[in-house]
Amino acid sequence: MSGLRARQKADRHRRIIEAAAELFRDAGYEGAKIETIAAQAEVSVGTIYNYYQNKGDILGAIVSMEVNEVLNAGQGVVANPPANVGDALDTLLGIYIEHSLHYLSKEMWRQAMAISTQLPDSPFGQAYTALDRALTEQIRALIARLQGLGLVRRDIDGQALGELVFNNMNMMFIEFVKRDGARIAELRTAIRRQNRILVAAIAV
Repeated sequence: MSGLRARQKADRHRRIIEAAAELFRDAGYEGAKIETIAAQAEVSVGTIYNYYQNKGDILGAIVSMEVNEVLNAGQGVVANPPANVGDALDTLLGIYIEHSLHYLSKEMWRQAMAISTQLPDSPFGQAYTALDRALTEQIRALIARLQGLGLVRRDIDGQALGELVFNNMNMMFIEFVKRDGARIAELRTAIRRQNRILVAAIAV
């Protein structure tokens, strides 16, 4: 019985998240109403408030789903990276970037970034920071893997390098999110151009 309840709870959670993601994209974050999310998810408003305190918490759950999916996909790259350092970084960062608008629109990302900046000590802000750290750690793990394969200089501080690669990508992603007309292909090209300089300095 407990297994059935757990599956029912997971199903309700999934329906809420999917309905909210669709409504946030279509009506905008500010325009979306909890009542409409509940109706589309076929749950009661009370059920939504059993899971989330407000719309910001729902948005945070969507961001978490997004980032956890790319982290799972990135594990394969870390385990078996391309034999070229530039290709390895491009493959991992490409997973992050290409998936970034799967669940979230640029407007939703802007809202998430604003909440995390305005309320850094809130559960949302802390979760957002933890997701950034997880992405940074995965990049660091890839660099450690490349060092182990003899492709990246062993005297390089892998922790600092991972932070550098993530921070640079993240700043470029923020600029991408700011501009509605910016395209993913342009962002990836810009990241590759800047990383070429880095790869030249760290590759064996």
